[in-house]
Amino acid sequence: MNFPLYIAKRYLRSKSSQNAVNIINFITFLVIVIGSAALFIVLSGFAGLKTFSLSYTNTVDPDLKALPTTGKFFNISEGQIQQLQQLGDVLSFSKELEEKVYLTHDQKSHIAYIKGIDAQYVHTVPLDSNAYFYGDWSLNSLQAVSGQGIANLLGLSINNFSSPLVVLAPKPGRGSLSQQALKSKPYNELSLVISGIYQIEEDLDKKYLFADLPLVQALLEKDSTQISGINFKVRKTADIPALRTAIAAVFDNTVQVKDRKELNSTLHRMLNTENLATYLIFTLVLIIALFNVVGAIIMMILDKQQNSKTLYNLGTTIRELRRIYFLQGILVTSIGGLIGVFTGSLLIWSQLAFSWLKITPSLAYPVEYRLVNVGIVLATIIVLGIIASIIASSRINKKLIQ
Repeated sequence: MNFPLYIAKRYLRSKSSQNAVNIINFITFLVIVIGSAALFIVLSGFAGLKTFSLSYTNTVDPDLKALPTTGKFFNISEGQIQQLQQLGDVLSFSKELEEKVYLTHDQKSHIAYIKGIDAQYVHTVPLDSNAYFYGDWSLNSLQAVSGQGIANLLGLSINNFSSPLVVLAPKPGRGSLSQQALKSKPYNELSLVISGIYQIEEDLDKKYLFADLPLVQALLEKDSTQISGINFKVRKTADIPALRTAIAAVFDNTVQVKDRKELNSTLHRMLNTENLATYLIFTLVLIIALFNVVGAIIMMILDKQQNSKTLYNLGTTIRELRRIYFLQGILVTSIGGLIGVFTGSLLIWSQLAFSWLKITPSLAYPVEYRLVNVGIVLATIIVLGIIASIIASSRINKKLIQ
């Protein structure tokens, strides 16, 4: 039998003759429970916010996307299209041409991006089914699809043929703008009627105007082989690294293939930094709270001084006495951490089941239950508990016992 562990469990269950010691022990245990529950709830909340934030970008971002390694555009031939079609893990792919343009309507203006897409785009990036949508997804030589933000800024309406949206794009070429202006207009002009309006997220709603790919190629004075990117929808079981290498090989490594995380690397870094900062702040709070553990164990040592002297006289070594109070500290922090995580789990499950905390009347605060967060909280509590227990149990020495 592990003698120090047996005595530590006895001390954990027994009450002290001094009421003040019992109160201190109770407060210490309660602080550990509340601290671990708070840390778990905050981590679960940030996990939910991260998933919620990324859900908007996942609506407009494909599984993989090929972009030029240099410049803004690259060429794709019929042979390369056939090679992409032969890739087994690619379910569908779509060509696109994107460029910043100047939009004007009814004496209002806005700078946005026009994205020329082909017919396979909605099968590769299901924007029309995932976004809140008004009107029809109809792209042709006359019609385009706008974001809600663009429509609000410019006062656009659906199928308004009498007052179309005017798109202005700078003409490609060399030399200063003034030199080009002396010869002709320095921009190409295109009139479009809005067939549909999508609504995803405020920034995205103000960013993109979707149009037919050949129409945008003509606006930007590009031929039918020039594009700015290729979107890919891949199988869930696909070997992503191998597939990325195969796609790059089709274009002789003149393109770089990015996944969703790489396409939104800034957003991912920001969310991860916020999560880490919050974890460190709450860990600091736990460190301060676990000073109570040091004080509680020292109070227990003083309260059990006569018992320790008896055990010492019976042959228990100083090392074993230190181990008794060390294990007691570990038991207090571990049990408190488990109860705290269990309490936090109940609150998270209740939010997932009943959505009692809401951001808006129709939107519940996003939370996500992850086992990795359980491990992080318990590991943090146990590590801090070990440190606190070592500090407190080191107070045991022969002078104190005798």
